[in-house]
Amino acid sequence: MDDYRDDGMGDVQELRLVLTVPDFEAAVALYRDALGLEQLADWSEGDGKIVLLNCGRATLELVNEVHADTIDQIEVGQRVSGPVRIAFEVADSARTADRLVEAGGERLAGPVNTPWDDRNVRIRTPEDMQLTLFTPLA
Repeated sequence: MDDYRDDGMGDVQELRLVLTVPDFEAAVALYRDALGLEQLADWSEGDGKIVLLNCGRATLELVNEVHADTIDQIEVGQRVSGPVRIAFEVADSARTADRLVEAGGERLAGPVNTPWDDRNVRIRTPEDMQLTLFTPLA
C-alpha cells in the first residue's frame, strides 16, 4: 500500500498502551520492578490505582493472522498469542525473562534466535498478557 503519510507531520505524539489488571501490585512488581520500566507518574486516589511507566520509543506493529502464526511457531512452537502481544527490546532477553519469571511471569518458550536476527523469549504475565522480549543480535 503506497497511500501512507510519509511527511513526518502525523498528529500522534505518543502511543500509550493501557492495561487493566486484576492484581495491580503484581503488575507493578513485574513491569516496573522486574522489567525496570521507569515510573513517570502515580495518579492513584483512594482505592483507584494507576501508574504511568516509561517504555521508551513506541511502535505499533500490525500483523495478519498468517504472520502471527509464523511468529508464534518460531518463538513458541505453536499458535498461542491472542490479538495483543507486547514486545520489549531489552539488552539481554534471557536474563530479563529470568527476572520476569521470578516476579510471577511464566516462560512460554525461548530463548530462540529468529530469522530476523533477534534472540526472543516469550513470557505470559500473571494477567495473561503475552510479552516478547527481544535482543537484536546484529
